[in-house]
Amino acid sequence: MTFIRHGAAALLALVLVGSLTACAPEPEPVQPKKPAAEQAAEAKPKLAKPEPQPEAEAPAAPAPTGFDRKAHSIDDPMSIWVVGNKLRPLNPVEFEPSDLVPTEGVANDNGQPLREVAARATEQLVAGALDAGFDVRVISAYRPYALQVQLYESYIARDGQAAADTYSARPGHSEHQTGLTVDFDDYGACYLASCFGETPAGQWLAENAAAYGFIERYPADKESVTGFMPEPWHFRYVGPELAAEMRATGVTTLEEFFGLPAAPGYAG
Repeated sequence: MTFIRHGAAALLALVLVGSLTACAPEPEPVQPKKPAAEQAAEAKPKLAKPEPQPEAEAPAAPAPTGFDRKAHSIDDPMSIWVVGNKLRPLNPVEFEPSDLVPTEGVANDNGQPLREVAARATEQLVAGALDAGFDVRVISAYRPYALQVQLYESYIARDGQAAADTYSARPGHSEHQTGLTVDFDDYGACYLASCFGETPAGQWLAENAAAYGFIERYPADKESVTGFMPEPWHFRYVGPELAAEMRATGVTTLEEFFGLPAAPGYAG
């Protein structure tokens, strides 16, 4: 019996050992060790790939700025920018504006008309001068071709052609024929004289005419460009835009502003 008990105990022990062995997990296979560089790379956190962003629209091109020098013709005699000089006769030479009107409410010695836009601007200019304390009058405005013929021939008879050409335009070349030009006076001692530019009224006109659309057409020191002696009483209507641009740029003659050849003398 003792043998049997001992055998049974041994058998039971073997069964228990086998059961424990069968329940234990199998050891995992040993993986080969990776190089240190590869381990470091795997250890780095992976960054998320950025989402593609829509392309930004290109900013709109800025609107072109600057003065438009082609806004009006410099050849058409009905244009407020027409340039007439010793090399540029009006075309036709006997041109007569179609919109001449009398000035109103201003002293006008000869009663000569102007183109409507120039007449209204002249009235405003004279009113502005009066508000500033200067009483100015119109002493010459539109002159037709036939009248310029008479005047020019009388100047030749009095002073000779060479001298006349320094202060009087030949018929067909006169700015007065455009109906856009005014000669002013202040009832003083400098009537049609260079000293008019030194008078308080003359200085006010030179300083303020651009605000009303006028320029002093024959400024001092520009005889070699315009072909005429200085005439501080002679103002040409070109419109407020061009007058302001010429003032802002410091260009004092139409020839220089529009890049035209100087006109010190006639072509023939």
